[in-house]
Amino acid sequence: MSKRQDARNDPGNNKIPEQAIPGKHLRWRWIAALVLCLLALAGYVFLAGSGKAQSGTGKKGGAAAARSMPVAAVQAKKGDVAVYLAGLGSVTPNNTVTVKSRVDGQLMEVLFREGQTVRSGQLLARIDPRPFETQLAQVEGQLVRDQALLKNAELDLVRYRTLLQQDSIAKQQLDTQEALVRQYEGTVEADQGQVESTRLQLAYSRITAPIGGQVGLRLVDAGNMIHASDPNGLVVITQLHPVTVIFSIPEDSIPGLLARMKGGKRIPVEAWDREGKRKISTGYLFTVDNQIDPTTGTVKLKAIFPNKGSELFPNQFVNARLLMDVVRGTVVVPVAAIQRSTRGAFVYVVKPDKTAEMRPVSLGPAQGDDQSIREGVAAGERIVVDGADRLRDGAKVELQGPFGPGARK
Repeated sequence: MSKRQDARNDPGNNKIPEQAIPGKHLRWRWIAALVLCLLALAGYVFLAGSGKAQSGTGKKGGAAAARSMPVAAVQAKKGDVAVYLAGLGSVTPNNTVTVKSRVDGQLMEVLFREGQTVRSGQLLARIDPRPFETQLAQVEGQLVRDQALLKNAELDLVRYRTLLQQDSIAKQQLDTQEALVRQYEGTVEADQGQVESTRLQLAYSRITAPIGGQVGLRLVDAGNMIHASDPNGLVVITQLHPVTVIFSIPEDSIPGLLARMKGGKRIPVEAWDREGKRKISTGYLFTVDNQIDPTTGTVKLKAIFPNKGSELFPNQFVNARLLMDVVRGTVVVPVAAIQRSTRGAFVYVVKPDKTAEMRPVSLGPAQGDDQSIREGVAAGERIVVDGADRLRDGAKVELQGPFGPGARK
């Protein structure tokens, strides 16, 4: 008996061969078909969802394209625009004096307060006058003695002339007496010079203000010995009324400025703070320097300010603005309305149908936040000042602010 027959006849062998199960291959086919159907359904759902999303996006983009852009606009107006020359400068006092002693001696008294405003000739300090008073008494005594000698010699000269007429003395004796008189005259003149010099030294013991102005910090205290050769002096006086501002402008502006100065009228100059936001004071142009600085290509100008309220302080940094001209009756728009491209400056004008028109403009001078327009815009037209970066020529706009919904027509 063969092995295959033994296996079939073996009651313990219950394993059925795969070829003997006809429904197993059919079941696997149904499972594969079901999986394919599920995959096809998932793909359809995905593609359908993508199509709806794209359709929604397209509708949203179309709605956005049709929506009006919110912008802020103002009306162009007519006005006057000032043309300035600007330069950086500093406040310089007209006069600054370091008060020094002109004689040597002990400083006895200081008669000013630090920061005080003094007038010209006001007494500031005293030096011990006693050495000068003693010296003055000596030279005055010497003068009196020499004057007495001169007077006696003059009397003798008169007698000698009388005696010579009587032929009582020799001519030589008269000549000697005349020489003696001239000698005493010279001595008296020298004594008078000594007296005046000593009186001057005594006057110098009283230190007075050479100019009017504001005194600074005291440099020497009372009780110290001071000398005429001391480098620092007693105090510094600065004249504050008026003061000057020295500033620079480019050399290209000189011809126009000189032409303006030939008119003979004072040219206003304004002093502004460091940030250029607050005007400090107003003065006028005094003079122009006689040469250009070759390293910077600028020329220095000096302006005078009354400074009655002490608005300007020595060595203070200021922005100087010199009024060159005033353009009158020009169209003025805010600087924020000006847009720029490779083709030049332009603005967006809001037309009556609420659309934006891109319009090229020719710019004039600017003053602060105002920009003058030579050509391109008429007074009364609405100019976009905010939101212009999102606009295109012909775009629909929705006005905000004074021209928005609810505004008076």
